[in-house]
Amino acid sequence: MERLFNLSRIKIISVPERFKRFLISEVDWSQRLIGIKGARGTGKTTLLLQQLKNLSPAEAVYVSLDDIYFGENHLVHFAESFARNGGKYLFLDEVHKYPNWSQEIKNIYDSLPELNIVFTSSSALEIQKGKYDLSRRALIYELPGLSFREFLMLKYEMDLPAITLDQILARHEADIFNHQPGFKPYKYFAEYLQHGYYPYFAGDEVHYHARLNETINQVLESDLPAIFNINYEAIIKLKKLLFILSAIVPYKPNINKLAQQIGSTRDTLLRYLYFLHHAHIIRWLSNESEGINFLNKPDKLYLENTNIEFALGKQLVKSGTIRETFFLNQLSVNHKLAYPEKGDFLVDNKYTFEIGGRKKGNRQILGIEEAYIVSDEIEFGSLNKLPLWIFGFLY
Repeated sequence: MERLFNLSRIKIISVPERFKRFLISEVDWSQRLIGIKGARGTGKTTLLLQQLKNLSPAEAVYVSLDDIYFGENHLVHFAESFARNGGKYLFLDEVHKYPNWSQEIKNIYDSLPELNIVFTSSSALEIQKGKYDLSRRALIYELPGLSFREFLMLKYEMDLPAITLDQILARHEADIFNHQPGFKPYKYFAEYLQHGYYPYFAGDEVHYHARLNETINQVLESDLPAIFNINYEAIIKLKKLLFILSAIVPYKPNINKLAQQIGSTRDTLLRYLYFLHHAHIIRWLSNESEGINFLNKPDKLYLENTNIEFALGKQLVKSGTIRETFFLNQLSVNHKLAYPEKGDFLVDNKYTFEIGGRKKGNRQILGIEEAYIVSDEIEFGSLNKLPLWIFGFLY
């Protein structure tokens, strides 16, 4: 047990503080039970450790539940001992790796009111579907990968403001330039699209795509089996499915054909797509913005972000695919998107967007109210035409 406290102190002391994710200022840290979900590699652990820097070392501890200590010891007993010795803040990482996580966190929450608990999990973990539903007790947040704005802040130390969708539609992108004179978005945009979404690019850009492929493998081979109790055969089929999709997205799926290609049934394929969507490897888009259900087929499939596009198919990436994937990825953080009858995306059941290059015209959205063209390779918008890069400043 002492080893865990020593590891916690070392990690807290060594965590960098120069750059902090946007979410750290949005979390209500006063709540007694907080959950932070997110894809592997988005910076959840760093966020926890940065917050712990603000707390007394005698009252706060960080532990990862995939530590071998918890192979033989119960979390609830650790928490009880911690509270008896004056502990107040228990930060738990990787809860999806601990078999009885929901029951024991519930027990700690109910029996130790002096403890504030913060836990992280894979984005695929369905908090409300654990054996003990924590959704009514916990305040849940989701940490996405870096926005274009955060990438510029982390790598180039540019202090640029976030901008809302309403501000973008009012064409306030020029305000960004006022904060950073001489800023040229397309000097950096291609770099972000290829290797700027996951914060670990800062450690080794040369091997970034290799590491991203390793991250995807860890999700498929470790995280998903821990959460959905799938076997080795299912992992192989998930990999085959992802390989097929990486070459054809954006894709209006023929579910029966895809099922035949990976050797599964229609219902099993839909479950696999559901798993990959919740693990933030692919993005499932339906014609309704209220969420997805694996009993209904998706209307269109994308990879989750542009970095995965380049990591899985460097020679096959098309500019149109990259543009749509970027827009979908960045808007999905704070807005609801659906696949419309006309245009590429319907946002918040109100705005229609058609994505394209510099010369993209209005033909596909003629006659639609609140419809906009989003164009790559332009710095400023005019009329209903907006620059693509500015949607990377939404968070």
